[in-house]
Amino acid sequence: MILSFARPGIALLTLTLSAYCSAAYFTDRADVQAFIAEVSARQGIPAAELRTALEGATPLPRVIELVKPPADPGVRSWQRYRSRFIDKARIQGGLSFWRDHQQAIADASARSGVPEEIIVSFIGVETVYGRNTGNFSALSALATLAFDYPPRAPLFRRELEELFLLAREQGHPVESYKGSYAGALGYPQFLPSSIRRYAVDGDRDGDIDLRNSPTDAIYSIANFLVEHGWVPGGKIVMPARIADEAQAARLVAAGILPSLDAASLQAAGVSSMLPADSNEHITFVDLVSPGGPTEYWLGFRNFYVITRYNRSSFYAMVVHDLAQALRSAKASAPARTANPR
Repeated sequence: MILSFARPGIALLTLTLSAYCSAAYFTDRADVQAFIAEVSARQGIPAAELRTALEGATPLPRVIELVKPPADPGVRSWQRYRSRFIDKARIQGGLSFWRDHQQAIADASARSGVPEEIIVSFIGVETVYGRNTGNFSALSALATLAFDYPPRAPLFRRELEELFLLAREQGHPVESYKGSYAGALGYPQFLPSSIRRYAVDGDRDGDIDLRNSPTDAIYSIANFLVEHGWVPGGKIVMPARIADEAQAARLVAAGILPSLDAASLQAAGVSSMLPADSNEHITFVDLVSPGGPTEYWLGFRNFYVITRYNRSSFYAMVVHDLAQALRSAKASAPARTANPR
C-alpha cells in the first residue's frame, strides 16, 4: 500500500493510516474472509478461531519493504556477499556452538550422513548460532505479506495456513510465534511448512521448539537435508576453469538442477579434477564479483540439496565455505585439557 505525502493527498493518507490502525484491518476485507472460509473448510479449523486470530494481527508495512527485491539491484558481488558470513567472529562463534552442542551435532551427523560442520554452518549463516532469530510476530508478518504483497501472495497465504496448522499441532497460541520479517522461525529459520514437514524433536522432550532448543534445530537441519536427497560422503563442489565466456554462460544457463556430465563439460572447454569417466550429474556455477575474477565451480548433488534451503548458488557456496572454515579452525584449535585438581 502506497502512502502519499503530497499535500493534495492528506485526506488519503489519513484514511490509509486509519485503515492500518483499524482492529479489523484484515477481517473486514473480502479476500481475507475468503481465505478464512477456505482454510476452515479445508482444515477443519473453526472460522471464528481464524477470524479472532486475524483480528489481532497487525499490518506491518516494514516487512513488505524488507522482502521486496531492491529497486536497482545492480550486479551482485560474490566477494561482498561472502564477506558478510565468513569472518573471525562467525568462525569463533561456530566453534563455541559446536563445542557446546558436540554430542547432539555428532549424533545427528552420524544418523544422517551430513557432516558436522555443514550442520553448524547452516545455523551460523541463518541466525549467527541463534543470536538473530527475529522478533516479528509471525502471524502479523505472514498476514501482511499474504494480503498486501501480491507478487508473492500465494506463497505467504500457504505459509499463513501452515502457521495455523502448526499452532494447533503444537498446542501454542498462533500469536505466540516470533521470527523473521518473512515468517521464518527459530535457529534454522524454517518457514511453518518446513517445520511441519522436516522438524524433529531432537532433545526428545515431547515438543519441537526451534526457537529455544538448539538440539531440535541441529537434528531438524540434518533431517531437512536428508529428506531433500543428501548423499552421505558425496562431494559438494569442485573448482573449475574455463576460458570461453560464451561457453561458460551456456553451461550456467543449464540451471541449478544437476544435469551436465563430464563429457559435455570437457567439450565446452572446462578444466577440472573431475575424472573423464565420471557419471555424476553436475551444475556449472559462476560466482561473479564485479571488478574481480569470476570463480567457476562444479556443483554436485549435495550442492543442489543445499539450494533447497535457499535457492541461491551464492547461499549454497557460503554454507560450504563457512563449513570448511569451521572444520579447519576446529582441527587447528588447541585441545582442551581438564582443570587440575
